[in-house]
Amino acid sequence: MKGLFKTGVCSRLALAIGMLAVLPIATQAQAQSAVKCPVEPLPVTKAGYLTMSINPTIPPKQYIDKQGNLIGLHVDLGNEIARRLCLKPEYARVQFEVQIPGLQNKRWDMINTGLYYTEARSKLMQLTPYSVNALALIAAAGNPLGIKGPEDLAGHVVGVEIAGFEEKKLREMDAAQVKQGLKPMNIRVFNTYGETFLALGAGQVEAVFAGDAIGTYYQQQGKFTKAATGLLPGTPGAFATVDIKLAEAITAALQSMYEDGTYAKMMDAYGTTKIDAWKLWEGKIRYYYNP
Repeated sequence: MKGLFKTGVCSRLALAIGMLAVLPIATQAQAQSAVKCPVEPLPVTKAGYLTMSINPTIPPKQYIDKQGNLIGLHVDLGNEIARRLCLKPEYARVQFEVQIPGLQNKRWDMINTGLYYTEARSKLMQLTPYSVNALALIAAAGNPLGIKGPEDLAGHVVGVEIAGFEEKKLREMDAAQVKQGLKPMNIRVFNTYGETFLALGAGQVEAVFAGDAIGTYYQQQGKFTKAATGLLPGTPGAFATVDIKLAEAITAALQSMYEDGTYAKMMDAYGTTKIDAWKLWEGKIRYYYNP
């Protein structure tokens, strides 16, 4: 594979590495003309479609608008990747906890929900990091408790989505603070981000630990306030697949989006940090998969 991603092998991971070229944003006509369908049929679960799982409870990245439409950054990215693969996008709206088992059982082709990259996950699935996630503490409007960091929530009630990266990291931070002599947080878990923020609005929790972009979205609406931001910077968000051939095709589509400026345009439109801001960035995009 030429260009942004090139195949190599490192330990148990095969890495496709390439240099990111900064090119001007293409017009829609230019992007359309650049599409080249894969020569061989892709191993998808439904012929002619790229089926993606998504948890539409995380505005502005993935959510349902007032008209019932599925919208957000991940939807835009998924639609464009499918188009460049000459497939139609199809979404399975499911909760987060079923997405990895569903991928492994081939209920869908790709997880498109901002899955956090971890080395453990890279040994289970093919992961393509494409963004940088930071985490934030979101408080009631105006930040009445004056929260500046996790230590200010010692002894307070904090909400978080269940069984995800955020819950794991929140509990790690809490354990570290307890060792330092602070009171433990009262951590309450919820099935979705939507439920978590409903609890914050109802006063059932005093802060929410969630993605920075989510905090920005709610703050702009005047509902809540980002009390502390930039926590755990540099954690990549990734697309996930199980089939290497499909992963390589998705990677190639993402590569072309880098090259014609579509990627940068989408990321900037949603205020999302691009992959080159990752603290481990060395001028390369890395595509991790288990050979």
